[in-house]
Amino acid sequence: MSVSDESRSSTSPDFVGASSHAFGPGRHLRSRSKVLPEHARGHNRALVLQTLYHSGAMSRADLSRETGLTRVTISDLVAEFIADGIVIEMGVRETVGPGKPPILIDIDRVGHQIIGLDLSGPHAFVGALLSLDGDVLERREVPRPETADGDAAYAATLELARALAATATQPVLGVGIGTPGVVRPDGVVLSSPNLGWSNLPLEAKLGIDLDLPVLVRNDANAAVLAEYTFGEAKADFMLIKIGRGVGAGVITGSQPLLGSRFAAGEIGHVVVGTDGGPRCACGKDGCLEAWLSETRLRPAIDAAPTSRDEILRDAGTRMGIAIAPIVAALDLSEVVLSGPGDLLDGVLIDAAVETLHARTLEGVFEDALIRRTHQDDIVLRGAAVMVLSSQLGVS
Repeated sequence: MSVSDESRSSTSPDFVGASSHAFGPGRHLRSRSKVLPEHARGHNRALVLQTLYHSGAMSRADLSRETGLTRVTISDLVAEFIADGIVIEMGVRETVGPGKPPILIDIDRVGHQIIGLDLSGPHAFVGALLSLDGDVLERREVPRPETADGDAAYAATLELARALAATATQPVLGVGIGTPGVVRPDGVVLSSPNLGWSNLPLEAKLGIDLDLPVLVRNDANAAVLAEYTFGEAKADFMLIKIGRGVGAGVITGSQPLLGSRFAAGEIGHVVVGTDGGPRCACGKDGCLEAWLSETRLRPAIDAAPTSRDEILRDAGTRMGIAIAPIVAALDLSEVVLSGPGDLLDGVLIDAAVETLHARTLEGVFEDALIRRTHQDDIVLRGAAVMVLSSQLGVS
């Protein structure tokens, strides 16, 4: 982990108002494995940082009550965090009555920064330098290679990451990347045809070239993490990312769903209906992506502007057909859409909701919602969550 060797002074003006960044009760992504005795310290470290991250500044005694850990354990962990430059003392809390006022502590929210990259855009790779709270501090982009040239795509990714690293004003905690395609948990891009990548160890290769911790995930799987951590999503939901293509990320039981082939959420090339449909880039007719992608909808509407509502209604209906069995099989609470509001809001979402309710069990799934996310830069912010989770155990 790239952390400073010395803690920042609590009197520095940089920290004024730092404790105002809190996101309400933290919802940790659940681990699939049991916490064994030899893993207890790591679990406790993550629990303490997760609590501070979401609740904001508090005293050591408050932290002990919130986490259920003993004061001795809290004292040891906090001392370790302060020595590593992860946590700072914010000063004393004003109190009324006798007794020594408690010292407030919080994560050093401005002591480290994160680099996030979104490789899913139709025309450019977009990147940002982000705070630990997911706020964009600096933005850069490089042109997307015009052809599916894997070497050119990697060179553009490296150029963008290096440009952002040069803008950092604090140590970089890590680099998070959201990319189209099927990505293994170790950051190997198994297949990303649009970028010309096959079995590319992007995480390891870029980590060596940048000399920084790097995390690589599918772009929709990155986006779903941002909605879970910074958004309004529940513990069981699907996020569908609509842009150049169509992909989805799923969280169920507070766990990201990856699948045995690491392809959970690859719904873009599921054929919806038996009546054909637009020809998809994959060569099939009637894939969800061929109905729903921004690169299909905009030209279709431009070619027939008087049929706009009909085109959007048809796309929403096809999406409803695709997601109804997923919602029912996983008992999801909601489906969140990330994409252009002028296309998704209104007719398209209304048609999708109507179809979803018509194709699922009456009286059971009537409260299942479809809505658009309120977050901008959702893949970049999801990339920040990837780094926070890997380096600090925070989600």
